[in-house]
Amino acid sequence: MEKVVIEGVELHLTQPDDVPMVWVGQDELVTQVLAAWLVIGDDDLPLHPRLVGKPGVGKTTLAYHAGRKLGKPVYLYQATMDTRPEDLIVTPVISEAGKIKYMASPIVSAMIKGGVAVIDEGNRMSEKSWASLAPLMDSRRYVESVVAGIKIKAHPEFRLCTTMNDDASTFELPDYIHSRLQPQIFIDFPERDEELLILRANLPFAEEGVLQYVVDFLQAAHEMDERYSVRDGINIARYALKRLVESGERLTSQERTERVVQYMKEAATMILDPNAARYFKDTVDSGDDEEQD
Repeated sequence: MEKVVIEGVELHLTQPDDVPMVWVGQDELVTQVLAAWLVIGDDDLPLHPRLVGKPGVGKTTLAYHAGRKLGKPVYLYQATMDTRPEDLIVTPVISEAGKIKYMASPIVSAMIKGGVAVIDEGNRMSEKSWASLAPLMDSRRYVESVVAGIKIKAHPEFRLCTTMNDDASTFELPDYIHSRLQPQIFIDFPERDEELLILRANLPFAEEGVLQYVVDFLQAAHEMDERYSVRDGINIARYALKRLVESGERLTSQERTERVVQYMKEAATMILDPNAARYFKDTVDSGDDEEQD
């Protein structure tokens, strides 16, 4: 674990995240995030965009992808209603020798290393927690740790953004925080062709007919203003295909098609709600007439 010394206090840094997140299509959104982070002169500062949209539309994936596109280490921090100010900055823990060890949060680690910090679901945090980050998001560019008694300045290359779900289980941001988290970048459901590309990237083991079937489901749900996302579609397809393989049956193409329809509807009911299955059609093109294992 990497260590740094700031004002005589040793901090243990968190490692950046290395996760298999794949952003597909919607290049304009990537451009918007990168533009917010751009610095165009000595007196300029990067902005701190907030990515807003329904759960499952890819907000965290977009932020992670944009950070990696800059060639920077990316640190993900999952916010919750219980997040405390010290959780965001420095947390004291007892080491094996019985001494206090100061652990830098992913945000502070990104500040020190010049990486990208992504606060996931930031509007689940209270105002008290956000207040501890206020100096970081203006011209001061630092945070203060009451626990460690130090002030930590951000590296010039440090970048920050937060994702926010537009649901009811969140806090309202105070104006002084809202004004610091700009611009707002809205992520909507992808178009049909982009949704299909996302499914292909995340379900490389699925047949094309299955992917088209899931896209038909998602598009039908979008038209009825349901909140079902491509992440839901991926989970439904994964579970249905696992059910198919777990059965161990040797099926003809027609039997396999019928079973896929059955398992997809079952998965939609289990993963989403009892009404979700109605958006699936009764048939799917398997694209294969031969007997399969």
